[in-house]
Amino acid sequence: MTDVFGKAIRDFHQGKKAVIETYSSIGGWDKLPVKYLFRSFEEMPEIEQTALQMAFGQVLDLGCGAGSHSLYLQNKGLSVKPVDISKGAIEVCRLRGLDQAEVINLWELKGVQFDTILALMNGAGICGSMKNLPRFLRHLVSLLRPGGQVLLDSTDVIYMYEDENGEVDLSDVNHYYGEVEFQSKYLGELSGSFPWMYIDFYNLQQQALNLNLQCELIKKGSHYDYLARLSLPE
Repeated sequence: MTDVFGKAIRDFHQGKKAVIETYSSIGGWDKLPVKYLFRSFEEMPEIEQTALQMAFGQVLDLGCGAGSHSLYLQNKGLSVKPVDISKGAIEVCRLRGLDQAEVINLWELKGVQFDTILALMNGAGICGSMKNLPRFLRHLVSLLRPGGQVLLDSTDVIYMYEDENGEVDLSDVNHYYGEVEFQSKYLGELSGSFPWMYIDFYNLQQQALNLNLQCELIKKGSHYDYLARLSLPE
């Protein structure tokens, strides 16, 4: 898959103005100024700030992007491993001082454990579909030390299916309504299309309970988004 995000992140780090165009099958095209991926702690949404304040011990930062979350935690004295499938993003992370940054797919992470796993900026979407969510959660938990936690955020996109009267119509949807196809474009270059998922808290919690995991709603955001904490029962 073309490393659209990596190229844009690298360009911005080199002082160029960079804007990524993103597409989802329910939201259409939108624009993401790459500057947003380099935001400071003060510029982050409260959900992300809360997650960073809750992080402890050795931290795994999934889908780290430009590394802003990892950099904040490292500056606070925590040991952080940022990972991403984007070579360009990891290159920039290392240039920003994140020496543990590594290009690696989540599913390839084995034989290591962490105290905190961060899956922010809709990190739950990595699993791609409701069918794959149990496997995703089991794999995350396999990477946790005793007493560890997964902090992830997502959005309930049910509002995208509301009409002008606020009534929800899912009659034309033959899958979980949060499952979407996603792609991005930068300087005319398209990434491949890949599955992504926005999951509401109720369904996340039910799937977690089915796996005997604790799932807590930590904070609600300003627009149907939320922060959840997953952990093993004590």
